[in-house]
Amino acid sequence: MAAPFANELLAINAKTGCPNCADKDSVASVAIAAGVLTELGITASGSHTGQSAGSEFEKRVAGHLEKELPLIAPDRPWVVFGKNGKKQISDFLQYEHLGHLKRVMDADETGLLRVEIGADYLISPDVTVGLAIGTGLPFLHAAVSCKWTIRSDRVQNIRHEGTILTRHRRGRQPHIVAVTAEPLPSRLAAIARGTGEVDAVYHIALPELEKAVAEYDDPGQLECLGELLDQGRLRDFQDLAPTLALF
Repeated sequence: MAAPFANELLAINAKTGCPNCADKDSVASVAIAAGVLTELGITASGSHTGQSAGSEFEKRVAGHLEKELPLIAPDRPWVVFGKNGKKQISDFLQYEHLGHLKRVMDADETGLLRVEIGADYLISPDVTVGLAIGTGLPFLHAAVSCKWTIRSDRVQNIRHEGTILTRHRRGRQPHIVAVTAEPLPSRLAAIARGTGEVDAVYHIALPELEKAVAEYDDPGQLECLGELLDQGRLRDFQDLAPTLALF
């Protein structure tokens, strides 16, 4: 089942005539994305371009988790931060020491510490899910990367975040997941196959994507999608909240 907000964000780009989740320069991307929209019953242009849809996307993912997690696991003290209230990982218990380190570097007038250590460890994931702990910092339960579509620079960004979250934690590792509307299986594989930087990739219209890829009938894309599904690396967005609530 598609994400509850999928039909509100996915649309035809009025300027290009292509789906707003497609790469207009890729025949396969446009065809598969068009198939997804057809399966969802979307035939008209919408107000969201790819860029504006991406911005709204973060809000919708955060809003969905903020609503669903307390319903699934009401005994856990959930806190969700998204587009309008992003948190750096140093705002969470496992990464509090990174905030201390930043303050030490900021106080270093020579600048040598910043040169030697760098500052690329202070990341701000698109959506963070925490568990409140009294009056102290919340525990980072999940970091959610929201990428409307997938391009090479976004792949590197997701992998970088995953690496930072893994290497610099003090305590249990949070869930590290990506959510996307990307239609091309080969691009989904760029993140989902990976080397363990993310738990899984969640697609906002996975059943519709499966049908669209089958209809397009390209052996390479079919094989790629089948592999991701069989390995559990690509999952339905509707499974995200239950998974985060369970583990």
